Formats: sequence, structure tokens, C-alpha cells
Amino acid sequence: MTVIDVHTHMFTQQWLELLKTRGGEFNLQIRPDGKQEIFRGRTPVVIPQVGHFDYELRIREMDRFGIDVSIVSLTCPNVYWGDESTSTLAAQVSNDSMQAAQARWPERIRWFTSLPWEYPQAAIRELERTCANGAVGVMVLGNIAGKSLTDPLFAPVWEAIDARALPVLVHPTDPLGAEAMGIAPHNLFWSVGFTYDTTLALAKMIFSGFFDRYPNLKAIASHGGGTLPYLVGRFEMGDRVEFDHLREILRKPTDYLRHIYYDSITYDLAPLRYLIDVAGASQVMLGTDWPHRVHEADVAVSRLDALPAAQRDAIRSGNAIRIFGL
Repeated sequence: MTVIDVHTHMFTQQWLELLKTRGGEFNLQIRPDGKQEIFRGRTPVVIPQVGHFDYELRIREMDRFGIDVSIVSLTCPNVYWGDESTSTLAAQVSNDSMQAAQARWPERIRWFTSLPWEYPQAAIRELERTCANGAVGVMVLGNIAGKSLTDPLFAPVWEAIDARALPVLVHPTDPLGAEAMGIAPHNLFWSVGFTYDTTLALAKMIFSGFFDRYPNLKAIASHGGGTLPYLVGRFEMGDRVEFDHLREILRKPTDYLRHIYYDSITYDLAPLRYLIDVAGASQVMLGTDWPHRVHEADVAVSRLDALPAAQRDAIRSGNAIRIFGL
């Protein structure tokens, strides 16, 4: 059967060079193992891998892992740095490289567009351009240069995305206060900081009434939703004791948890099963996080064999085919 990976990343050298020369507080440092790592100040963000730049390697690895289609995206720090011209150019070179890859491997590659969100009109222009060029969804980070995704600044962009009913991959980045929280050591930046950023971003969207204002877009919460599924009881209790004049949502929190989508990147079968129990198998899609060092492409597909056949098939490709119109 077809297998579709909805959470997997690619860079382009032009994007990296722009980050080096015009990245502001972002900088590249050499790790003890000799590899480059992107930092925001002293906070680690991402380690570029060989696979981030090599589509031919990607196709070979997809064949090895049994993945038919990859929907690729630019990960953090995306293009949220520099002035309008820098951010727009960074988005364009990344998006154009993905469009070129799809043109070369039309049966294997699809892509999420990246947008210069801090400049809404430029973001809308890039959304229109890239959707015309084949983008099947939008990538956004859990916070945009420290601003919440529900900030009124971004409303015009969300309206344009909602009008197209596009999937939106909400991917974490360094959360606000990361340096003060001291989460860089021991991989806590990745294990705790990333899941926190995703959880807070989507929780704000849920409880602010975001999904009532933008009902057509399809938000995909990265890494199994962070901790969203496991807070379902606290969300429900919080809603029950909330003052009526402060409540901004029209439905119960659980209804919104079952409205959004999730990837399968939980690194363990038990939390994946719990995610399915909370949200429903119809809301979960395969993700690998390739080519990061923490990718699980080697087991992501086979792990689903432990699920009932209907759930397995929906997560491997059925849901993605429906959601992305593939």
C-alpha cells in the first residue's frame, strides 16, 4: 500500500547562506563532533544534516524505508529573521527548491510552503505564488519570532489560508524563555522545549476560538501533538470551571482536539495508541522527522503494524490522501 510521510524536512544551500550572512541573532557554531549547528544567540535550534540538502539521498532512503511520498518542509528557524526583503527571499529560495524537486520526482515529492509571516502582505503574495506552483500546505512554527500564532498581526494570512482550506503543519521552535529556563543541556531543548512550544501554540488556538474563526484550515500538530492529547482531562476540567464571560470557545476542548490533526512521531507505541484514543485514527498521519538525528524513519512505518489494519492503513496514507487531496 502507499505510504506518505507528512513530517520530513529539506534545506537549500541558498537559504543557509542567507542565514549565515543576514540571520541577525541566528548564528552557526561548530559542535564538538565537528558538525555545524544553528543557534539563536546561545540557544541551539537545529543541526543541518547531509540529507537536508540531498534529494537523491532522500529518494534512496525513502525506497529503503518503504516510503512512497514525502511532503517536505523547511523546519526551524524557517524564515523568521531579517527585514522583509530577507525573509521573503529566504522563503522564495526554499520554496523554489522544493518546487524543483517535485518537478523532478513528481510521484515522490510534495511540499509545504514557508511564508514571511512577520510581513503579512508579503506572506499572502508568497502563499498565492507557491500554491500556484504546487504547494499542498503551509509550514508555520509554534511561535513567529516570539509572537503567538493568534496575534492579530497574522489574521490576514490565516484568512487567506482558511479560504484555501489548506493543511498547516505547526512545527515547534525554541520556545520563549528557552535560555532562562536552562533547557539546552541533556536534550531538554528537544524533548521538553519543542513539545512545550507545540502544546502552547495549539492550546492558545483552541481556547481563543481560533478554530471557530478559521474552520476550514487543517492544523497538524507536530510530534504527536506535543502533550496536547495527555492534557485532555485538564482541558475539560478547566473549561468546566471557567467563568462564562471569559469563555471564547463554542465547543468542548475535546471537540477541538478531535478537529486538529497530528503526526505519528511519538517514538513509542503506547503514546501513539493514546493519541488515537483521544483524537481518533482519522486524525493521525505518518511522520518520520527525517533526516534529523532523532528521525525514526527506520521504524515509523513498521511500528504501525501493531495497530488494527484499518488504523494502520489510515495513518500510513489514507488520511493524508484525503487531507492533502493527493
